Amino acid sequence: MIYRMLSSALFAGFAAGLLAALLQYAFDEKLILLAERYETGELVHFQSAPPAGHDHSAATAAPADTMQTMPATPTDPTAETGTTGHDHAVATDDEVSPLKRHGLTALFAILVYSGYALILVAAYATAEQWGYRPSVRDGLLWGLAGFAALQLAPAMGLEPELPGTPAADLDARQVWWIGTALATALGLGLIAFGRNLLVKAVGVGLLALPHLVGAPELDGFAGSAPPELAARFAARSLGIGLCVWVVLGGLLARFWSGKEA
Repeated sequence: MIYRMLSSALFAGFAAGLLAALLQYAFDEKLILLAERYETGELVHFQSAPPAGHDHSAATAAPADTMQTMPATPTDPTAETGTTGHDHAVATDDEVSPLKRHGLTALFAILVYSGYALILVAAYATAEQWGYRPSVRDGLLWGLAGFAALQLAPAMGLEPELPGTPAADLDARQVWWIGTALATALGLGLIAFGRNLLVKAVGVGLLALPHLVGAPELDGFAGSAPPELAARFAARSLGIGLCVWVVLGGLLARFWSGKEA
């Protein structure tokens, strides 16, 4: 059984991770690179004061899109870049080749989703011990549950972050993320397999508990990248996660059961 679990998880995790890397390249890569330009101060999405000798009438007439991508100028040291005086040594395309960057992204995605696949296949094996053998259709639903537990529910308090986005204390965020993922997974399991209303009610309570406690937050909001860019990145990241988790659940059930869809 161990060989069956490992082989199923590795094949499904490799396919899902490769899909995740391709989707990220197609939808998120440009947003990340643009955010890094804001983080280094090459671009700013507004200026606190016009540079010396600047024509105010020209600034008023300038289109909004032009102002959003205005390069930071040496005459405006107070332009907001989100650095608060720190030197962010961010790797640029000149320092890291696109091939190496994309290769590392694909490798990381494959490792992450292989780990997720091991967790999911362990759940499949546990369910099988209780007489429940998930079909490919069931695997799609289990993939949705994995997405809800490990991405959607945590994102309701800790949204996907672009480079240059300030965040609360790392340890506090990790504790809340782990607690939210565990509570959501257990809650969904109780709702799906609970045999009475009391058990299902406990499952609903577990879903709500992390959000009643609340995720760690900063005292204020600040960041180098425009909020519109951050919102688009968060939405696309969740969309990519949804697609990949559904594929992961379906493939894993297919490999695990050894049956045709």
